[in-house]
Amino acid sequence: MGMTRQAVTQHLQKLEQANLVTIVWQGREKLHYLNPVPLQDIYDRWIGKFERNRLGALRDLKRRLEGDDDEKA
Repeated sequence: MGMTRQAVTQHLQKLEQANLVTIVWQGREKLHYLNPVPLQDIYDRWIGKFERNRLGALRDLKRRLEGDDDEKA
């Protein structure tokens, strides 16, 4: 990865504190897994609202290009 072991450890600690990864201990091994819940929350709060507008604009463009303006949505 081009990073020292200490740098990776520090990054993983930050991700743990932000609840972006979950930890499972297997004996001496500490396994890190991506926690999708906060990422989905971010998507719902921030990205989702912009995506709805974009998808609506694409739907309208498709209708205009295909000549479906007169049909009900």
